[in-house]
Amino acid sequence: MNYSCLTELTDHGPNPYVANMEQLEQRNTNFRTAIWTGEHLQMTLMCIPSFGEIGLENHKDTDQVIRIEEGNAIVRMGKCKNHLDFQRSVCKGDIVFVPAGIWHNITNVERNPLKISSIYAPPHHPRGTMHRTKADEEREHFYM
Repeated sequence: MNYSCLTELTDHGPNPYVANMEQLEQRNTNFRTAIWTGEHLQMTLMCIPSFGEIGLENHKDTDQVIRIEEGNAIVRMGKCKNHLDFQRSVCKGDIVFVPAGIWHNITNVERNPLKISSIYAPPHHPRGTMHRTKADEEREHFYM
């Protein structure tokens, strides 16, 4: 296996892997693409369309770190689904830490796509996850 700087949009875990993050983010147009899934950690890339959102979610047993790679957004979080009492504006370079069990959503506030990277510990999505659109993800969760 060649461990050079591969920028292929596929899940390279659990093998050793080095990539250029800027190139990966620029190439990713999928709602979600798993780039690396190991036993205890996972990284995905997301491309949120103009004024779109990740969608309100809660990972009961998974901590999450979200980095804004490109664009501007609003992040909302809270302990209750109907009471998101934490709200911040975020932009390129900002990092959002989401503790396990916290409800959260990120909304793109621009006409350009919002590009983010997300690290889950432990992994949250099956290895090789790729959702071209938010609707694809919703269909997959419906049938799970």
